[in-house]
Amino acid sequence: MFNGKSDLLTAENSAIILVDHQPQMLFGVQSADRQTIISNTVALAKTAKVFNAPIILTTVAAESFSGPIHPHIQDVFPNQKPIDRTNMNSWEDESFVSAVKQTGRKKLIMAALWTEVCLAFPTVSAIKDGYEVYIVTDASGGTTTEAHDMAVQRMIQAGAIPVTWMSVLLEYQRDWAHQETYDAVLEIAMQHGGAYGTGIVYAQTMFGGHE
Repeated sequence: MFNGKSDLLTAENSAIILVDHQPQMLFGVQSADRQTIISNTVALAKTAKVFNAPIILTTVAAESFSGPIHPHIQDVFPNQKPIDRTNMNSWEDESFVSAVKQTGRKKLIMAALWTEVCLAFPTVSAIKDGYEVYIVTDASGGTTTEAHDMAVQRMIQAGAIPVTWMSVLLEYQRDWAHQETYDAVLEIAMQHGGAYGTGIVYAQTMFGGHE
């Protein structure tokens, strides 16, 4: 199978990476509503679980400064211990890079707090090392709107591809005839999809409808 930037994301050709969604990092986010960012990140984690895509969870200074990964994210993967680091750039942590290599995937779907540091640094580094990086902008947040926006621009100029959590979910599903994941995908959309989720509830209630 062709595996380049013109190839769509699948659970078989990509891995999802969530970086530093921790209390201390969340406190500093001002670029978007913080609860929305967490909800979007949980949805991304659930997407990985439903489609059995590799997922890497990582924290920075969890015990000494930043606190544990957000409990709603950990609840999706209760038995997966996040990789804790001291580096701001997770790509400079040997355990993290080793975990990425073990996935065997060259497409990395990444979200982080903060956008301008914990997302931008490893994104630029991973691209330099030959990976394709898809940055989930609505599951990431910066200390200001400008910081977030400029970091996204920086990463795009370096070759990153911006996506949103819903686009990843629906790109993985691709076809509503894929019944093995159909119900779970709709459940994620209903729980985290805002107006779209409300529409699904309405359709199911009124018409017994599908997507």
